[in-house]
Amino acid sequence: MQDEIINKVANSALEVFDLEDYYPNGIRTQLDISQWLMEGFLLKEKDFREALKNHDWKQYEKHFVAINCSTDAIIPAWATILVTVYLAPFAKKVVMGNLADLETALYQEIIPTLDFSQYQDKPVILKGCSKKPVPESAYIMAIQKLQPVAKSIMYGEACSAVPLFKKAK
Repeated sequence: MQDEIINKVANSALEVFDLEDYYPNGIRTQLDISQWLMEGFLLKEKDFREALKNHDWKQYEKHFVAINCSTDAIIPAWATILVTVYLAPFAKKVVMGNLADLETALYQEIIPTLDFSQYQDKPVILKGCSKKPVPESAYIMAIQKLQPVAKSIMYGEACSAVPLFKKAK
């Protein structure tokens, strides 16, 4: 007689919090403004404004956009703000920085809107190993929301979770 295989994880009180469930769908685009600088370094205002005016901004329709400069050029603040003026009518979101900064900014908007009350006094696994680029900073934001409500918090997968927090009795 064979012993029945029992899925103890499925039968446990463990709740899984997966940041990947809240990952906003959409195209991420890095926009390098050095393309509009003379030799990638020198901003000539008249030429810069003309290049922006002639750029096809519609191509960023519904994109999440991170503005950066890949060279060591010193860019005045108004330049990136002006790029944003052109992007804003088309892009879903615009941030200054790289794609990782963009992902962080997206989660900074999402996490405060989530209802964590469903995790009240329950053991929670903060799921790791995502297929999408969930930034480490999002896990840091999430743990701060989970810790006041959860009974305990582990990180990873149910089969190999690392204990992070246990509420004092």
